[in-house]
Amino acid sequence: MNRPTHVQLAAVAVTAALSLTLGACSDQDPSTASTRSNSAGVSDSTGSGDASPDNTSVPPWPAPSDVRERVAAAGLDLGPMGTAEHYHPVLSIDIAGQPVPLPPNIGVDPTTGAMSALHTHEGDGTIHIEAHSVGEKFTLGQLFTQWGVALTPTQVGGVKAPVGQKVTVTSNGTRFPGDPADLRLEPDQRIKLTVG
Repeated sequence: MNRPTHVQLAAVAVTAALSLTLGACSDQDPSTASTRSNSAGVSDSTGSGDASPDNTSVPPWPAPSDVRERVAAAGLDLGPMGTAEHYHPVLSIDIAGQPVPLPPNIGVDPTTGAMSALHTHEGDGTIHIEAHSVGEKFTLGQLFTQWGVALTPTQVGGVKAPVGQKVTVTSNGTRFPGDPADLRLEPDQRIKLTVG
């Protein structure tokens, strides 16, 4: 039987210390948590193992670890990046007057590095589209599906619009009248998503 190395033991100790520290800082009852973050800040599903979007938690929402399932749920696949079309819409999210970050590595498998054609790298709101053919259509809903965060006309994650109001989406300053999930992503696009 192989004995663990000093490095492996140190990694376990650091992970345990971080878990205890982060757990002590949380005001959430662990028995009611639907997701948790590992030491890399990536959420792990703790429920049924499906890729259903989270419609109960509040921001910030980390990038999920179950990337393959979420990419498939968005109707996409993981693999080498396409080279036929490459552009970068930018998304800003505002909830009750507070900015919400778009995390890095949505649509990126942390184990293999494989990516979907629709993904993020930075935490600055930049969405990367690297398509295999010109004219492929990608939507804001596909991004949120990969992120694992619910997006409906009245809700983002667990945050609901005030009664009688809806989630507001603008594209290059023009209000989008439909379901925010249906907004088509385009080159040089500035998207603002607002709740409350």
